[in-house]
Amino acid sequence: MSSLFIEAESFQNLGGWVVDQQSMETMGSSYVMAHGMGVPVADATTTIKLPNSGEWHAWVRTRNWTAVWKRGSAAGIFRLKLGDKYFQNILGNNGESWDWQYAGCVETESAEQKLSLCDLTGFNGRCDAIYLSTDINDAPRNTEEFREKASGVSVEETDTFYDLIVCGGGIAGVCMALTAVYEGLNTALIQDRPVLGGCNSSEIKVGLGGFIRSEPYPALGNVLKEISPVYGSPGSFEKSVYEDDRKLNAFRTARQWAGGKYGVFLNEHIVAIEKENDIITSVTTKNIYTGKMKRYKGRLFADCTGDATLSRLGGAEVMYGREAKAEFGEQMAPDKADNMVMGMTITWNTSVCDGDSFFPDVDWGIEFNEENSYKVFSGDWEWEVGQFRDMALETEYIRDYSLMTIFCNWSFIKNRSKEKDRFKDRKLNWVSPLGGKRESYRVKGEHILTENDIEKHIPYPDATASLTWDIDIHYPDPKNTAMFDEPFRSCAIHRGIKEHYPVPYRCLYSKDIKNLFLGGRVVSATHIAFACVRVMRTLGVLGEVCGLAAGICKQENCFPADIYKTHFDKLKGLMKRGVVIKPYHAYGPGTGEHFAFPGCNRFITDPQGVALPLDDKEMMKRINDIGVEYYTYERFKGIENRSELTDEEREICKRFYALIDGKKLKDIL
Repeated sequence: MSSLFIEAESFQNLGGWVVDQQSMETMGSSYVMAHGMGVPVADATTTIKLPNSGEWHAWVRTRNWTAVWKRGSAAGIFRLKLGDKYFQNILGNNGESWDWQYAGCVETESAEQKLSLCDLTGFNGRCDAIYLSTDINDAPRNTEEFREKASGVSVEETDTFYDLIVCGGGIAGVCMALTAVYEGLNTALIQDRPVLGGCNSSEIKVGLGGFIRSEPYPALGNVLKEISPVYGSPGSFEKSVYEDDRKLNAFRTARQWAGGKYGVFLNEHIVAIEKENDIITSVTTKNIYTGKMKRYKGRLFADCTGDATLSRLGGAEVMYGREAKAEFGEQMAPDKADNMVMGMTITWNTSVCDGDSFFPDVDWGIEFNEENSYKVFSGDWEWEVGQFRDMALETEYIRDYSLMTIFCNWSFIKNRSKEKDRFKDRKLNWVSPLGGKRESYRVKGEHILTENDIEKHIPYPDATASLTWDIDIHYPDPKNTAMFDEPFRSCAIHRGIKEHYPVPYRCLYSKDIKNLFLGGRVVSATHIAFACVRVMRTLGVLGEVCGLAAGICKQENCFPADIYKTHFDKLKGLMKRGVVIKPYHAYGPGTGEHFAFPGCNRFITDPQGVALPLDDKEMMKRINDIGVEYYTYERFKGIENRSELTDEEREICKRFYALIDGKKLKDIL
């Protein structure tokens, strides 16, 4: 018997299929999805080498994602092809849970073959893995043990020991990591998508909110300014507006000036950590495309994952949902605690076409009608789902519910609504395949920010960057809730906070894990207070604060909590100064002079680095042939005493003076 296991996300050419990693915590793997907005996508293909030719049976790990709503046919179906031969069975119609579905068998004449995933609908058919075997009785088992054995993945140990490892490359994580680089730290930034920016990336398309450079530390915000797109507003725009590369290029600029080093590791999802007592020592990642695993070691860590992944893996105390009014005395809190959070949004929009635009009349998902449908051309913040579910553990369902309501509502108004003529020349232009989360698990720090702190402007000695948004709480829209078993539209209550309010530093690190900073959605705040903290400019500037604090931790050989106890005056000084960012390719006027020849070092007549090549007669002649009046001996007096010169450079200076002896340089050549 021969067999072969293939991870679908590892295909060499994904065609129109996209990789989804948001459910790796529950699935153990990423998977691919045919996100065509109702139009079949291009095939995903890869070349495989079978152990032998002959008859091969295939199983595909997949699911019927619309089966949970128990209506109609399967939305996302596809076929598997080996070479130019299709396996017999339609896939993606097997049931609502992930499982292995038998695709059929084909006969091959050669071992090297092209394997293809062929979408049939454009409605998010999905594939996790493929198993090929010459034995029909060798059906794969739906267990982690089978997958680990079949994939044969081992953990690669990385060589570098980092000062700070930031897990999560959203706005907060990028600001924290970039600040740490400027502060001289050897920093790793680990992100589980191909781009940085999180909700502000072109994959999710949420604009930045809030202000930077506010009192009491108006110098905070320089890093955020460096990475921020120059344009944005509510709504979703073309990819270029979100300037994904700008976030990555900011690290390249920092390399020119900063004392720290960095590594930005994209497409790597945190799957495990190691601890010694209450200190994290390493994190283990899994690549969302290749499945390869790596272990990163460091002294300080930051949880910017959005779902408090590090904190929960490390056993830190977390919060979820709404706290009861009595717990913190918050006026806006409910009488009884519950698990309701602000939900996930998938932004979508449409565009006008030349002539009529077709969209399938679907029979699956929720059934819409004239009374419950939404005759709209786009969806933004208000298209919100998952308020009563677990944002970390039910991500796939929450995202799917949003996709289903978008597609089913659009299908109705395009095909059966009395107002369909208004929509006949409209087509879906953008529907995000990934959900943008507002709120998930929050982590308890040494201080939990509350509504009373913000509204009463309670002063704390460890004030840092300020909140500049109002208390902006989203709720399920009561009208939508009355029409559907589960809401997918929201409303909001905005309550002004009168003036900006600084967040206590103690909200920015875990009370349970000594070396863990908190950034992004996981900061230590109640549900009500978090509604004021959660916008991305605020979270980015708080990330800068943590990056500055990490620099102090390295200098003082201490942990985050020690800064509050012992070194907060030093942090205050850094927050007053802010992160100093210089432009790329910029040099001060200076007083020196140097020569630059292609392919050579710069030869400096005012030696602060590489001095003149006195032993290289040919190069000295090239310098002289330029014919410029150079510095004289008088300009060089005392240079050999500069502290920044090496012993070798001082010796060159002395030789230089001996040669010049008061003459112009060209006179001695």
